[in-house]
Amino acid sequence: MGKTVFIAEKPSVAESFAKALHIKFTRRDGYEEAQNTIVTWCFGHLVTMSYPDAYDEKYKRWSLATIPFIPDTYKYEVINDAGVKKQFKIVKGLLTSPDVDTIYICTDSGREGEYIYRLVANQAGVRDKKQLRVWIDSFTDAEIIRGIKAAKDDSEYDNMGAAAYLRAKEDYLMGINFSRALSLKYARGIRDFLGMDHCVIAVGRVMTCVLGIVVKREREIRAFQKTPFYRVMGSFSPMGEDAGAAPEGAFSAEWSVQAKSRYHESPLLYKDNGFKEKKDAEALISYLEDSSNGDNTAVVHSITHKKETKNPPLLYNLAELQNDCSRFFKISPDETLNAAQALYEAKLTTYPRTDARVLSTAVAKEIDTNLKGIGSLPLYRDLVREIAESGSWKKIAKTKYTNDKAITDHYAIIPTGQGYQNLAKLPTTYQKVYELIVRRFLSVFYPAAIYDRMQLQVAVKTEILSASLRVNKDRGYLKCLEYSFFKKKEQAETAEDKGESGDDEGREEDPSLEKFIRQLKKGDRLQTRGYEIREGETTPPKRYNSGSMILTMENAGQFIENEELREQIKGSGIGTSATRAGILAKLVDNQYLNLNKKTQIYTPTQLGEMIYDAVDVSIRPLLDPKLTASWEKGLTQVAEGTTSEEEYQKKLDDYITRRTNLVKQSDNGALLNQLYRRDAQYYPKPMKFKAKYTYTKYKGSTGAQRKHSASKDS
Repeated sequence: MGKTVFIAEKPSVAESFAKALHIKFTRRDGYEEAQNTIVTWCFGHLVTMSYPDAYDEKYKRWSLATIPFIPDTYKYEVINDAGVKKQFKIVKGLLTSPDVDTIYICTDSGREGEYIYRLVANQAGVRDKKQLRVWIDSFTDAEIIRGIKAAKDDSEYDNMGAAAYLRAKEDYLMGINFSRALSLKYARGIRDFLGMDHCVIAVGRVMTCVLGIVVKREREIRAFQKTPFYRVMGSFSPMGEDAGAAPEGAFSAEWSVQAKSRYHESPLLYKDNGFKEKKDAEALISYLEDSSNGDNTAVVHSITHKKETKNPPLLYNLAELQNDCSRFFKISPDETLNAAQALYEAKLTTYPRTDARVLSTAVAKEIDTNLKGIGSLPLYRDLVREIAESGSWKKIAKTKYTNDKAITDHYAIIPTGQGYQNLAKLPTTYQKVYELIVRRFLSVFYPAAIYDRMQLQVAVKTEILSASLRVNKDRGYLKCLEYSFFKKKEQAETAEDKGESGDDEGREEDPSLEKFIRQLKKGDRLQTRGYEIREGETTPPKRYNSGSMILTMENAGQFIENEELREQIKGSGIGTSATRAGILAKLVDNQYLNLNKKTQIYTPTQLGEMIYDAVDVSIRPLLDPKLTASWEKGLTQVAEGTTSEEEYQKKLDDYITRRTNLVKQSDNGALLNQLYRRDAQYYPKPMKFKAKYTYTKYKGSTGAQRKHSASKDS
């Protein structure tokens, strides 16, 4: 009987597998060994794609004559790091040892994890071994053992492996060819304009598209012109009240145009509840107050009651978690991913890099295990007790929160019900992230929140003024969202005002107003306490913050006007749950985007905007989410087996060749210089560059030159 090797993505994961196997291991250099079992690990990626000069020395020098560069056969090499090289040598020796006949692949259960192992196995020359893929959703002992028992031959993941290789080739070809082409044509212009010592235009399939989204939004904000508008509000109270007092039950109502209004379809209106000019709002008030041309008594025109239900939101996927962490804790998507990964490795939560927001049927059947574990924590004990008493957990498989068809690789992020001994060891922010995940999970076992929506319409002459009231009658799942890290005021705003819908309709009014409205009936006369004008103005589009940016990348279809194409790429988005945070981090590191750490808002830098211009006049489709999402959709189709690897590669090679040659043949230097000068007005201060962008002078739109020193921390 031969030996068995378990290979994990990193040492900490390997340790979890070793413990779950319940075998006494002896620690070796780079692995752990028992009689017939070995556990080893990678350090993330050990192998990478070779640079072009590995194919031919001529590619070391950037030249238009040597692009497009598209290899017939791709070369790979061990990453040039002493520790990585040493570990690869150890892993290679283990995987190819004649004593080993079975390999369990325990890298992350996803496209990237599959790619990491296949690169190592191919580079090491693994042959004639039984290679079994372990696919798990958490690092609990039970889940690890289940995954090992259910492991499938890795050949069943060949389509996923092909998609992983193609994704890497795509990024490689676009990065090398487009970055070289644009840098050779236009980097000098940027360098001279900004006074940099060195400039490279870095282009990426997803990175450049995201840069485009941020720059376009910034330009929309600049071009936005505020439009004032004027709303008319009336204040009313029960008849007989002293007009000078503030009686119980007094309320405000807002005028809006109705079919019988004298302003129906009037060109004076801004929408249906305001005027373009203040004088027209004043004229309306004069009309309402004037009793000489008709009775101006306020009368209850109608009262309506409507029951509203608000169901618990779907469970967290990574994008939704990153959005909430940005909103609640002001941390970046990269920091959220680190937190989710740490919770996963601590056995507290399930696999974080998921797009799904539902449970699988199999998990739903065993969900009581998770609940029992959570119930052992004092913070959630009462909530879990209510769930147990209601029996709602038994029915979860038949709700919208369980849907096998909405799951590709992994179900939603949920607590495992284990690993509590590790929770206190984690940073405070990570513990808060865990609380978000737990409370979202518990909420799906609770009933909907119930509201009574009341609308009161007041008639004055030909006009109608309306007041609405939304009263919570049953908190339902909102009980689960009482976060321990928020104060009561923040709690109310978070649980209701800023729910998944993003509206502000959760505010509850004074109970005395509710009582007053319930006592009214149609035809009742009201005391008019006065009218006022409230001036407002249109607002520009909001800048993207780290949370909304992640959701925007996930839902790229919103930018596509063609309905058929938008539906085709639904669920693909820009990048993947595993890569989006890293892409944003790279844009900031390259100084193409600024990230305000306090507000988590992204804005372009002058360098980033200039690179946008260079791409816009040369390879405009790179800035279009439609293209990026369609490439991602193609990779998904390869993984599903509906598109062949060869078909995708041919399409990719053709695109790279065509677009690279178009850049080589173009000459947009003069146009770009004009665009740079146009943009410079928005950047009065010279950029401070990191060491890789050292510079000695600055040339702005005025032509002034200034000296600046560069440092890594600038």
